[in-house]
Amino acid sequence: QVQLAESGGGSVQAGGSLRLSCVVSGYALNRKNPYYCMGWFRQAPGKEREGVGSIDKVGTTIYADSVKDRFTISRDNAKNTLYLQMNTLQPEDTAVYYCAAVFFSGAGGVCSRKSADFPTWGQGTQVTVSS
Repeated sequence: QVQLAESGGGSVQAGGSLRLSCVVSGYALNRKNPYYCMGWFRQAPGKEREGVGSIDKVGTTIYADSVKDRFTISRDNAKNTLYLQMNTLQPEDTAVYYCAAVFFSGAGGVCSRKSADFPTWGQGTQVTVSS
């Protein structure tokens, strides 16, 4: 059974950087099949959960427009870990950040930034950005 565990959250000043990690247990990220997507989401108080971006098994990434020039999703297959590098953080980035995964039945698929498309979730890590 796949388990996800986020870490790396904390409190930073505006303009600072953080790197979040998501350790994946129960699934090898270097598998060629089936197709999978690993996503990062965030939810600020009083707001809907927002899809930050995703990376697929090949390494193709997609991002929300609000973060695409500042955030980078990557993975380390040797460590079976997903990362979210966040630069130039702003107060509006304050949220609980979640790692999520979806594993398809075959070799192909399409990644999204929709929460409903990701059935497996971590517990989240808090990111707080002060001005």
